[in-house]
Amino acid sequence: MRSSAFLFLLLGPAVVAAGVRAQQAPAPTEGGRGRIGGAGIGAYPVRPPGDPAAIERGTALYKSNCGFCHGQDARGGDSGPSLLRSAVVLADQQGELIGPLLQQGREDRGMPKFGFTPDQTADLAVFLHSFGVAGYDPSRQKPPTIVVGNAKAGEAYFNRTCASCHSTAGDLQGLATRIADERMLQQSWLMPGSLTGRGAPAPARARPPTVTVTEPGQAPVSGALGRIDDFVVSITTAGGEYRSFRITPRTKVEVNDPLAPHKELLRTYTDADIHNVTAFLATLK
Repeated sequence: MRSSAFLFLLLGPAVVAAGVRAQQAPAPTEGGRGRIGGAGIGAYPVRPPGDPAAIERGTALYKSNCGFCHGQDARGGDSGPSLLRSAVVLADQQGELIGPLLQQGREDRGMPKFGFTPDQTADLAVFLHSFGVAGYDPSRQKPPTIVVGNAKAGEAYFNRTCASCHSTAGDLQGLATRIADERMLQQSWLMPGSLTGRGAPAPARARPPTVTVTEPGQAPVSGALGRIDDFVVSITTAGGEYRSFRITPRTKVEVNDPLAPHKELLRTYTDADIHNVTAFLATLK
């Protein structure tokens, strides 16, 4: 079901219509323009700073009533979606859309009704609206750790899925010491080779993709992949020679990407798999 239809059933036509109008109008900023994270006109509103006292009250309400399902930073939890991408929250101004949702609840989805007063609803709205799209805001409730999975379950998954290529006594020995930052540790195994830039650990010595090109009537030529598209493939041979080949219907191009198994697995992980494997890898100190 599309989000607009879902909201229509959930909140009713009048509330949704008001929300759509609010979303369609870009939020005013310096110079009268609406922005998404500081660049371009879009639907993510840039709001004026909220009242600190209201934010404090809204924070307490959120932590005691909402954080368990929607995450302490409102970016989603085990059973609740992100509230920062919610169409209701984005279109809401002062609790006029959030309030009916809280009063009605969604018991079919595990969300109970909340008997908040109008003032409490307004405080909660100010809290939710104080978040910035980039996440650098005073209200963000950062979890103390992202390592929340079951290490034993992660070890079982590792032994079943990863141990044919990796070893805790070999290439992964001391991994959590080498990559002390928990988020980088998780990223390192989800998308190997993606950790770059300031603060990133030294890159692992992963073998680059190799290519074997066979042209009609010619011996195969192999080397490290430089570039490939629909028309040209370029390689560097083991002897350091740069070669470029035009791809024709008769050209045979075979690519061997050592990270292909990781890329294929990326489509299969559940949230539990990710949490559990990260928790297991965090024990490899």
